[in-house]
Amino acid sequence: MILSLNPENPQQRLVKRVVECLKQGGVISYPTDTIYGIGCDIFNKKGVKKIYQIKQRDPRKPFSFICADLSDVSNYAQVSNFAFKIMKRYLPGPYTFVLEATRVVPDVLTTRQKTVGIRIPDNAIALAIVRELGHPIVTTSANVSGEESHCDPAVIEQQVGKQLDLVIDGGNLLGDQSTVISLIDDRVEILRQGSGDTSWIHQL
Repeated sequence: MILSLNPENPQQRLVKRVVECLKQGGVISYPTDTIYGIGCDIFNKKGVKKIYQIKQRDPRKPFSFICADLSDVSNYAQVSNFAFKIMKRYLPGPYTFVLEATRVVPDVLTTRQKTVGIRIPDNAIALAIVRELGHPIVTTSANVSGEESHCDPAVIEQQVGKQLDLVIDGGNLLGDQSTVISLIDDRVEILRQGSGDTSWIHQL
């Protein structure tokens, strides 16, 4: 089922409808500032398991998740002063920052090294959903692992819509995947180059 939301000013009644779906264990597709993602409530084990099945993804590869803002990030990750300064400057934006996880994060979303990937996308719909829910949602590209990422909600509905509870239409997107940057031990390391500019890293 496709649900259209205003990409600049998401209708609150529709945001609440999406959140009710998530609270009931639903899995949704939604826009970010890069590509469309698939997500669920990070604390819903069945939802997370379902996303692994949809993606046909190796269960040893954890998903990242979306936080509402920087103050929210500190609940789920160890944020040093160094990491905070970088994230404050470049978020919201097309980056996934890898940090040490706190104990609050479910094990299924952490690596063996107990690290997590965290996003704050510059997208009004995604952030409105997370704020209304009150805690993060899983974020992973809306495709089968290894296949092309999608920027058109109609294509997502056609290809994996039957496996999703809701496909949010926030317009067609033009992005690539997010750029993944590790800030572990206050060392900046690019793990995946994507939409985000990384020229600033050489100026640190």
